[in-house]
Amino acid sequence: MNHDPRTADADRLNWTQYRPGQQAGHYESFYQRGNHPTEPRAFWIRYTVFSPAGMPDAAIGELWAVYFDGTTGRHVVAKEEYPISDCHFSPDSFGARIGDRVLEPGSLKGEATGTNGSIGWDLSYEGTEPPLLLLPPGLYQGGFPKAKSLVGVPSATYGGKLTVDGETIDVDGWTGSQNHNWGSRHTDHYAFGQVAGFDGHPDSFLEIVTATTRLVGPVKTPKITFLVLRHDDREYTLSSIRQGLKAKADFGYFYWDFASSDETTAVRGRFTAAPEDFVGLNYYNPPGGIKHCLNTKIGRCELEILNKTTRTIQRLTTGNRALMEILTDDREHGIPIRA
Repeated sequence: MNHDPRTADADRLNWTQYRPGQQAGHYESFYQRGNHPTEPRAFWIRYTVFSPAGMPDAAIGELWAVYFDGTTGRHVVAKEEYPISDCHFSPDSFGARIGDRVLEPGSLKGEATGTNGSIGWDLSYEGTEPPLLLLPPGLYQGGFPKAKSLVGVPSATYGGKLTVDGETIDVDGWTGSQNHNWGSRHTDHYAFGQVAGFDGHPDSFLEIVTATTRLVGPVKTPKITFLVLRHDDREYTLSSIRQGLKAKADFGYFYWDFASSDETTAVRGRFTAAPEDFVGLNYYNPPGGIKHCLNTKIGRCELEILNKTTRTIQRLTTGNRALMEILTDDREHGIPIRA
């Protein structure tokens, strides 16, 4: 598989970007997510640092855990907050600790309890795929966009156990990814999606975002879509600014249609999920305020890849393994906020 050689820098980008005491507002998350091989069940565990703008002494560590169970329709959400003095986010290697809950290369262990329930985890993970940069490499330096992200370990395989409200759940061969995102403010409005293994194509991996963000005052960018797909030992990188602005995308709370292309390939697709597949979360924004995140890991994705030279079409589908989240300021979406 051919990759941009600049992805070598992703190893360093996967280290913590936050610096204790910094005046600039900052959020930064290291999150792991994995899906059951066949059933609509998934976990999402997130180690986060949040520092409000101009108030570095108010920085905190946030520990999040969500267990999605589409077989019963019951999803469990847990969140804890800790003073930043009780946390460590490594600036010169990959790793994080919130209280005594630890994330290390290849493993994570901890527990979280909230008003909605409790989740414990003792997991190991491994993966051989190189990191994936969703943004053009040059955008990882400088102030635009305000939010950055990468996949440190795409197509990771998880083993170990979860404990959800006292019930032990064996994790054996669940597939997902280790991810990292950070910035001085959350993107104003976005749809974000990821698939780590399609039905019948377990090695294929999709990462995509459609977003609009504020520039100055009320002025916002047009919708821009960045897309990276790894499939059949190829990487389709549709993430230049020009491609992103030309891409077509439309999303609501429970659907998202998109299409993007270059000279040789056109990729189009659709994410969908039922309202009951989502949990609602409060995301603190460093400049102030709270965004609502509507989040599922058991959505559906259909993808079509057109080779413009041969006119052949490949189709990829997953029935319940798609990550889909919507970030919004709207309060009329109808999804209960759980943490």
